[in-house]
Amino acid sequence: MRIRGGRLPIGRNPAGASDEGTADEAASGEATSDEGASGEGTSGEGGSGDGGSGDGQAAGGRGSAGTGTLSSPWARGAAALLAGALPALAFPAPGLWWFAYVALVPWLLLIRTAHSPRRAALDGWIGGIGFIIAVHHWLVPSLHVFIVLLAALLGLLWAPWGLLVSRLLGGSPSASRVVAAVVVVPSGWLMIELVRSWEGLGGPWGLLGASQWEVAPALRVASVGGVWLVSLLVLAVNTGAALLVADRAARTTAGVLLVVCALSVAAMWAWAPRPTDTGTVRIAVVQPGVVEGPGSVARRFDRGEELTRSLEGRGVDLVVWGESSIGAGAWERPETARRLAELSRRVGADLLVNVDARQTDGSGRSGIFKSAVLVGPDGPTGDRYDKMRLVPFGEYVPARSLLGWATSVGKAAGEDRLRGDRQVVMTLQDGARGLRIGPLVCFESAFPDMSRRLVRDGAQVIVAQSATSTFQDSWAPAQHASLGALRAAENGRPMVHATLTGISAAYGPRGERVGSPLGTDASAAEVFDLPLARGSTLYGRLGDWPVYGALAALAVLCAVEGLRALRRPAPGPPGPPARTAHGSPGRPGR
Repeated sequence: MRIRGGRLPIGRNPAGASDEGTADEAASGEATSDEGASGEGTSGEGGSGDGGSGDGQAAGGRGSAGTGTLSSPWARGAAALLAGALPALAFPAPGLWWFAYVALVPWLLLIRTAHSPRRAALDGWIGGIGFIIAVHHWLVPSLHVFIVLLAALLGLLWAPWGLLVSRLLGGSPSASRVVAAVVVVPSGWLMIELVRSWEGLGGPWGLLGASQWEVAPALRVASVGGVWLVSLLVLAVNTGAALLVADRAARTTAGVLLVVCALSVAAMWAWAPRPTDTGTVRIAVVQPGVVEGPGSVARRFDRGEELTRSLEGRGVDLVVWGESSIGAGAWERPETARRLAELSRRVGADLLVNVDARQTDGSGRSGIFKSAVLVGPDGPTGDRYDKMRLVPFGEYVPARSLLGWATSVGKAAGEDRLRGDRQVVMTLQDGARGLRIGPLVCFESAFPDMSRRLVRDGAQVIVAQSATSTFQDSWAPAQHASLGALRAAENGRPMVHATLTGISAAYGPRGERVGSPLGTDASAAEVFDLPLARGSTLYGRLGDWPVYGALAALAVLCAVEGLRALRRPAPGPPGPPARTAHGSPGRPGR
């Protein structure tokens, strides 16, 4: 028999034979007659794209990658880039929160059809690049082309996830593999979120669970397991939906698992501890709006002073100014403290301002700090919190000796800010009933552990001071403000998000919006009547338990795969050389 075309299609037996022994079955040991009959493991598995029947391709399993438009590596790469970018639409400002539950389906289906592990990892990497650029596109004016390099580096985190998706969703998965996929694929994604939540990699911005900030059931889930549990839920639904679309045999199991997800949310809604209201507190936010041009720092201070005076007689307990509301020049003048103290006396409340200036901290370090400073009727009270987690490139340049060139192509920090060394809970005067507040600065509100620590230390209200004026016309202000809802729901405490130029907002202890937010076009002072609460949430008590659960799920998968590898019989000795009727250089005949 002469073979044309150079090689036999890998993964398909000759006509009339069953299709048992696909690449997926070889990896999992799950070969069944049903899987063999389905036509999974077509020629695409071997990468040749020859000789495949339409059955396996129509099923959407492995083997379809080598046909149609996506047979081109460039077309497939473009599809992966676009598929990875789609989840960005679920975040503010588009705010299509419902889209988060299906946004990953195209990406999952694409990876599922990868003809090799290398292609699956590549699909994961390229999709990760698309995700990072789409979610952080508003950084382009600051980072320029550098964002592409950052996206390429961070996108590598999705390469192992691509392998995981291909392994669990590829072919025609059995019921047990469907269950494993709905548990382990979300766990793998959560590990990506955990790694990139490290401050040095940009912090926990764009966590998929954060897209659900205005959905009451999701906020209830956050009170049980934080934003991490919400991310797991969103990924589980996406994985189940992908299986519903991709494989007819998996639909029953996938459907049951989706029902289990819904019942789990209903159980948390019904039985999770709820914070108990204990009264209200009046907190005012002063948002001076966009102030540009020469002398902008002094004019912004004047505008903040004017807006604060308008609060006189309104019975507020605290007035909050945004991040960097007081610059270096103003803070160095004694007159500034006098003016702030006079404002506190007129309004009858303490002021929480934010200083971006060269200072000396309690340990004697001198440099530029971003500090939340509490000012009372007699001037600064001595309560001060120095920002601990700084924005990479915006407030410091990582490895400046190597990456300092970023300052010449973008708006990277010319001088590194210094970090604080501890979190602080401040107590207001008796006039505010001894209210205890926990300050955060800028993107520290994205870190779940920081707000949780403040509440454990006794904070009754979480206060975040921010400034997103650099990204005024982008999605960033809305995304940043939305994080307050999650932090409030996670901890069962109200939260205020105060900015210089919007969006300023307030949230109750269940994550519900309080009052009307101040948009990016507003220059105003707004008073929020925040409900106080007592009691602790499950997340407050147990912390990041979903992360440990995800790690355990991945560990179990690794253990199972290791046992399968040990049980797999070793290959037998090679048989005698084949004898052919006509000799050849490779197999000489006699």
